[in-house]
Amino acid sequence: MNNLYKFLTIVVIFTLSKSLIADDLQRRAQWHASFSKLEHPGVLIRNISDISALKAAGLKENDIILKVNAQSVVSQEVWNDISDSLISGREYLLLVREHGTRNLNSHKLTFQAVPFEQHQGLETIYETVTSDYGNRQRVIITKPSTEEPQPAVIFLQGLSCSSIELIPNRRNNYLRLIEDIVQKSEVVVMRVEKPGVGDSEGHCSDTDFTAELNGYETAVQHLLSKDYVDKTKVVVYGNSMGSALAPYIANKYNLSGVISDGTYLRTWFEHMLEIERRIRKMQGDSQSEITQKMNHAYIPLYYGMLIEKKSYADMIKENPLLAGYNYHGLNHMYGRSMSFYHQLQEFDIAGAWEKLEVPARIRWGTHDWIMSEYDNDMIVEILQSSGHQDHTLLKYPMMDHWSTIHKSYESSFKGEKGAWDPKVSGQILDWIKELTE
Repeated sequence: MNNLYKFLTIVVIFTLSKSLIADDLQRRAQWHASFSKLEHPGVLIRNISDISALKAAGLKENDIILKVNAQSVVSQEVWNDISDSLISGREYLLLVREHGTRNLNSHKLTFQAVPFEQHQGLETIYETVTSDYGNRQRVIITKPSTEEPQPAVIFLQGLSCSSIELIPNRRNNYLRLIEDIVQKSEVVVMRVEKPGVGDSEGHCSDTDFTAELNGYETAVQHLLSKDYVDKTKVVVYGNSMGSALAPYIANKYNLSGVISDGTYLRTWFEHMLEIERRIRKMQGDSQSEITQKMNHAYIPLYYGMLIEKKSYADMIKENPLLAGYNYHGLNHMYGRSMSFYHQLQEFDIAGAWEKLEVPARIRWGTHDWIMSEYDNDMIVEILQSSGHQDHTLLKYPMMDHWSTIHKSYESSFKGEKGAWDPKVSGQILDWIKELTE
């Protein structure tokens, strides 16, 4: 009997060990190169770093990558998914058209792992959560080096399929904001990568809204299970799309505060109609031209997509004239699937704000052409009407949607170089301290 017990114990230990190894997500890699907009098919290499595996394999600038492991690069979404799921140590076979010729060459190459984050004075913990949809997602937790229960911030990112990991050779003002929150807040900070982004498995372009939201919720529950987290002092910070989800997360998980940065309130249908008017104006259309385009193109496009739950491809098939106005993909908008937006349209953002009881800090940049000042004012009206006692709306002068200071809406819209203001992150750090003391 004792021998049988020992044998079963060894089997259990061995099985658990294998499970722990199997559960480790494979480490991501990078191209260490930049690319032009998608060719048809294929993507053109614009620049290659000296440390890139592409250069080591003999590829050159202006070569066109047509296939990766037999998968044809036929859309921007396909290319994004390939790039986001690039794994270190794995062999990749690229089919490449040589610049200026019709010659096709095959190249085998592997990529080095991206270094893990390290922050002075902080522990950086890489863990895995599995959502109810079976998505294994990377969670990154940074914490002061103490086991005493500490306040925490849950970070919810925006709409795009972009990593929120701080990795070398990747720098913009949004990442500066993330870095300051991680390094200067003096609290536990949790980030979670979307499916198909960073080390997370899956494909972001195919992930719908419900699955993405469930991934966030799974990560929140994971954080709240930690002994080193003070459950009475957990704040959710949401940026862009994440800012619209923040009150919902705070309500459902009894968090202690909300920081909503660059948010919107109305349905996605209303949001897109308003943003189209703003874009048309910045592109120089007269008000009469804008009205004509709204009536004949953009209202039908967005009504068909968001209310009738169709794809752009469906609507263009029904009315080919709409193709001239659609600057998104046939089955994607901003890199996300039609099903993502069909579900998002039904999500009750305003209702979550109406139910909010914990303190709220809201920020909108006066040169944010993506989100509306009116939406932010509406949030305050809703909070006041519901008897909410502790809320602040700050309209940050000259800041755009990406934490950058610009001279005008148009400057940000045109992609002109803006400026970084340390007070942009300083304001969020002050609010984190205020809400977690």
